[in-house]
Amino acid sequence: MKKRQKRDLLRIIIASLLLLTAFLLPSKGYIRLIIFLIPYIIVGYDVLISALRNILSGQMMDEQFLMTVATIGALILGEYGEAAAVMLFYQIGELFQGIAVGKSRKNIASLMNIRPDMARVLRDGNELELSPEDVSLGEIIVVKPGEKIPLDGIIIEGSTTLSVSALTGESMPKDAFCGEKAISGAVNLTGVIKVRVESEYENSTVSKILELVESASEKKAKLESFITRFARFYTPIVVCSALLLAIVPPLFVGGWAKWVERALVFLVVSCPCALVISVPLSFFGGIGGASRHGILIKGATHLEMMGKVRTVVFDKTGTLTKGSFSVSEIFAEDGDNDSLLALAARAEYASNHPIADSIKKGFCGEIKPPENAKELAGLGIEATIDGRSIFVGNERLMKKCGADPKRTQKIGTALHISEDEKYLGYIVISDEIKPEAADAVKLLKNLGIKKTVMLTGDKEEVASTVASELGISDFISELLPSDKVEAVENLLLSRDTLAFVGDGINDAPVLSRADIGIAMGALGSDAAIEAADIVLMDDNPKKIAMAIKIARKTMSIVKQNIVFAISVKVLVLLLGAIGYAGMWLAIFADVGVMVLAILNAMRAMK
Repeated sequence: MKKRQKRDLLRIIIASLLLLTAFLLPSKGYIRLIIFLIPYIIVGYDVLISALRNILSGQMMDEQFLMTVATIGALILGEYGEAAAVMLFYQIGELFQGIAVGKSRKNIASLMNIRPDMARVLRDGNELELSPEDVSLGEIIVVKPGEKIPLDGIIIEGSTTLSVSALTGESMPKDAFCGEKAISGAVNLTGVIKVRVESEYENSTVSKILELVESASEKKAKLESFITRFARFYTPIVVCSALLLAIVPPLFVGGWAKWVERALVFLVVSCPCALVISVPLSFFGGIGGASRHGILIKGATHLEMMGKVRTVVFDKTGTLTKGSFSVSEIFAEDGDNDSLLALAARAEYASNHPIADSIKKGFCGEIKPPENAKELAGLGIEATIDGRSIFVGNERLMKKCGADPKRTQKIGTALHISEDEKYLGYIVISDEIKPEAADAVKLLKNLGIKKTVMLTGDKEEVASTVASELGISDFISELLPSDKVEAVENLLLSRDTLAFVGDGINDAPVLSRADIGIAMGALGSDAAIEAADIVLMDDNPKKIAMAIKIARKTMSIVKQNIVFAISVKVLVLLLGAIGYAGMWLAIFADVGVMVLAILNAMRAMK
């Protein structure tokens, strides 16, 4: 609880005790008025001042104005206790609101702790502590255990364990070694590392995340915007209605005091606090709760749309698969798989192609360079190894050199190896499916997602195998990057709300075109944070289902509050207009409903 909230709580307690004393004391006339005015002024002076200030500035149609008019009217009619009670309970509601907003901000505020305080820069052999904004590209920074990494870069010396929980929601620390990327905002847990800066602070991961979170609350959902507009027109209508209720009936049936009291009840009941406070609070709580799990939602409008998703379209590489190739099968004609892999690794020694890298990573021993090697465009590699002519490449290369390649058993990219026309065997390189991918698709189906689609540039047989293994209902294969936008546009014709999930680097156009763009594993990816509506800060596709559940729960809470608040207020307004609801019931219909709506809204944070 903040200092101001503690002060308000003390004020409420003092006013409550004084009000209780005033009810118990036997008093009449002006003495009774003064006794009730003391707790009234103690608890309501700031509301009265705010209402007066707004009246003087011409902006009087707000809840402070309604409370002021209603309570002063009650004092004039001699309902001193009701006037003080209305102001007291209004302040209790305001305190509840402040505490609720503070709690919902706590999740997002904790994310703000990733902001680095300083960077330790090596200049002319000295370590200087500078603001991260003052560090240039290419400079070397030193990060010691317990410190946050201030800027994105590459580790050039040392190894350590990094905690990325504030960025991704993943509690398990990750080991980081020389040559690997260091992400700003991560906490260095163990060793001293030196990092070469790869991006300036304003373009760093931590800066992008903070900018995204800070602006999220500015983007209102349609429902939230409607409530704001509704309150703007609603309050003047209520004031005019209360005025008519106080003046028109007495002209025909008399009883001015009775009808003025009913008008005051009408004013207290009609205060739109429950809606104006609880609806934005629900959205803010949903966004804050999602951020705790490493799901960054750019605004309430995207949260609202996410709850309506019925079709989820996946990019394959980097989203459902790891995006890194590895050796999945080896077949050697002579049965010596290790020797065949060693031969291929030597032939690919100088190549930096991803498939060549996979071959070299798959071989655990020392790789010696070939005596000679040349790349054959579109075919593979021809190398001289220990005086032998070795060919490593596709089926066309085998046929060109007279070898008879065998059919591979696994789906993937096959590299065939021959010595001149003698066929030696093959190695299959494939992209590994993420271990969570199948569960992610299953979770989406359990949530009622009608259609799951995979888009890929792979051949149909590869796409079919992956889709079948993951339980994806449909796939479109052999797509060029430009074809993906057209594929998504065709799927959008079904009018179901569509979410596209991509790795955020090559998929920016598709992320922008979908109803909801979700960037997967976007740490360090500027393209993802710019193009996507929702950013998942790690590689776990199961968080797509979590994001949908959070969105649906938040929207459910918002609708509950709207229906509850309007239903109670309409009922008590009608009862008040015909004389069956007094000031105490009006207090419940205003402050009680607001407190209940706020408590319900706080569930969105969990």
